[in-house]
Amino acid sequence: MSSTVVLPGDGEVLLVKGERSFLIAGQARSRFSLCIETQDDEYCQSIWPHHVIAVSAPEGGSLTAAAMLFCLVRDHHIPLLVLPRDHPGSRRLRYVVSAGEQILLSCSIARGTHPEQDLLCSSEELGGILLEGQETGIRIENIPLRAYVTVIPIPQTTRGNQPDTWPPG
Repeated sequence: MSSTVVLPGDGEVLLVKGERSFLIAGQARSRFSLCIETQDDEYCQSIWPHHVIAVSAPEGGSLTAAAMLFCLVRDHHIPLLVLPRDHPGSRRLRYVVSAGEQILLSCSIARGTHPEQDLLCSSEELGGILLEGQETGIRIENIPLRAYVTVIPIPQTTRGNQPDTWPPG
């Protein structure tokens, strides 16, 4: 396992790919209040320009769909919804989002049920990765040896023969 600092540019996101799952992440780039909606309450968390917004796809899926969720939170400040534990819908969530200064990926939490933004559900192969927002970029720690880390343009639509899903069909 290793660590590195990556600074995605405008119109780019960090992509971490495992064999069957992926994660995209980028910095917030502006200060805003992110509302988190739970079954019983609403609370708002301050997001600063260097904070990280991450979308995890524990079973793989569409990079475009993950990028849409990323942009909805970063650019449009859409609130995050948290399901109650044991909610039947949590197993159908293909993508989950988290935002904050530090985000730890964990395969031991149920998708969409963790209101604290320092934990994000992931696949086992990406579990343990720690993302930390810094002025100089996103620090990534505990990168598994088999994970591929790169920076890609934010997927807008499926273009030509550029694959839109991971893992490829």
